[in-house]
Amino acid sequence: MQRWTGLDAIPDDVGSCVVSIGVFDGVHRGHRSILDRAVAAARERSALSVVVTFDPHPAKVVGRPVPLMLTDLHRRVQLLADVGVDRVVVLPFTREISEWAPEEFVQRLLVDKLHAVRIVVGENFRFGHKQGGDVELLARMGEEFGFTVDAVSLLTGEGVPVSSTWIRERIATGDVTAAAAGLGYLYAVSGPVVRGNGRGKPMGYPTANVDVGEEMAVPADGIYAGWLVRAPALQNPFGARVRLPAAISIGTNPTFDGTERRVEAFVIDVVPRDSLDLYGERVSVEFVQWLRGMVRFEGIEPLIEQMAADVDRTREVLGSASG
Repeated sequence: MQRWTGLDAIPDDVGSCVVSIGVFDGVHRGHRSILDRAVAAARERSALSVVVTFDPHPAKVVGRPVPLMLTDLHRRVQLLADVGVDRVVVLPFTREISEWAPEEFVQRLLVDKLHAVRIVVGENFRFGHKQGGDVELLARMGEEFGFTVDAVSLLTGEGVPVSSTWIRERIATGDVTAAAAGLGYLYAVSGPVVRGNGRGKPMGYPTANVDVGEEMAVPADGIYAGWLVRAPALQNPFGARVRLPAAISIGTNPTFDGTERRVEAFVIDVVPRDSLDLYGERVSVEFVQWLRGMVRFEGIEPLIEQMAADVDRTREVLGSASG
């Protein structure tokens, strides 16, 4: 898959394209019901399947509240590639683009640049200045410019549409199991491993303190069973990812009167423990199941006892999880 950043990066001879448009935060199951149809339509027409996505989030540019993100841009593009999309256009969203009328959006992007023969979007798709364009307008413009429009019905789960908003709500409550069902994969946060207070090692539970960006959706405070994922090393970018079982803590460490909210992962069953040096390494933390809420303990011994129980429970959960 090839990535084009900005309109000027799109080749003049791109040929016919089947296009999907959206932020696609999370590239969840609802998104994939749209993307799968676009990829199939492109193959039928011997055209390119192209996704247009935006960075930064349009809400940030137009002054609306910006939702916490499920994926950063790098991960989003990876997931789009996994779906089988041929090209991804990352459109740097600016104030100028936000002021394009719907007709200008279609003309400049879909007609002049991508030579669209088919547009595949969700049935609630909106576009152009103040989201003034909808699927009906898009279809009328298609009659003029020679493309068709496929408006895909929203995928539902548990009686509600599978959407990025719904998944964020599940994550905010700690229901990472439901979030994974909506996403189609385990929810994860990523960041470099940084030094913390060093309290875990003397207790026998050294943790990797993962510095997650403030713009990302982090699950509710509590203890989770999951995986710490090490990406391929820079010197071997085509190497396999390494997934290590982990008990994960999210919170402020109330037993120690902490104030900074942290994501910490204790990798279980590593022998010898000193062989695992993660400082400075960028890792991902995948959440399988919520185990318990965050608790303040009266002293170190009750905390250590509970941590041992959390590790045992993590082993049980991951032993029955598909990973």
